[in-house]
Amino acid sequence: MASSSDATASNGSTPETPESGSSAGQDRRGRVRLRRAAVMAIPATAVAAGLMIATAEGALGVQFAISGMPFTVTATELNGTGFEQFGGLDNMAEDSPNAGDTGGQVLIVTSAIKNATLDHLCQSVDLGGTNLLITAGSGADKVQATNLTTDSTELSGNASFNNIEIGNDASTLDKAGVQGPKGVFSQQADTVRIANLRQTNYATTAAVFKLPGLKLRFSDQGC
Repeated sequence: MASSSDATASNGSTPETPESGSSAGQDRRGRVRLRRAAVMAIPATAVAAGLMIATAEGALGVQFAISGMPFTVTATELNGTGFEQFGGLDNMAEDSPNAGDTGGQVLIVTSAIKNATLDHLCQSVDLGGTNLLITAGSGADKVQATNLTTDSTELSGNASFNNIEIGNDASTLDKAGVQGPKGVFSQQADTVRIANLRQTNYATTAAVFKLPGLKLRFSDQGC
């Protein structure tokens, strides 16, 4: 989601290597990654790049163990009221086969939209040789969501905001009913519009998610 300029946000962080067999090493790695999330700046140009939708009440990242398999989400247009955004960490289940060299953690940008509508929503997961593809909102009725949240590592699009505030402490956010940890960089706006939205996500949640014309299938191509 963006302001008057466009950009692309991506995560290229390299996790710290823990001491072999040492819980102290794992704790140290976690502290380093949390510090990185806390100082992570997301200027308006990065927001203009797309949409990332946050997490639930007062926490970094989602409240469940992520699979570690990223999925793509696209929409021809997203319109939302009550927008917030800040950095965070998602964690995979212990000994997840998808952890690789990440230590089971993914550094993400979380965002929240209180109420959102999306046109021509598409979601795909690469299963290796085939894609699980979901589409909705391709007709007259749009996809609708309340308290929509997503944790993302990449996003793009053309976005605009009304009454945006940049540089807030995440613990003081009040536009979407979500607060992040104290000391974390954040931003918020009254409204957001994103055209040609495309994002790479690791998690999505919503209090209500209405998907008119829902179709789920396997496909050779993703979104």
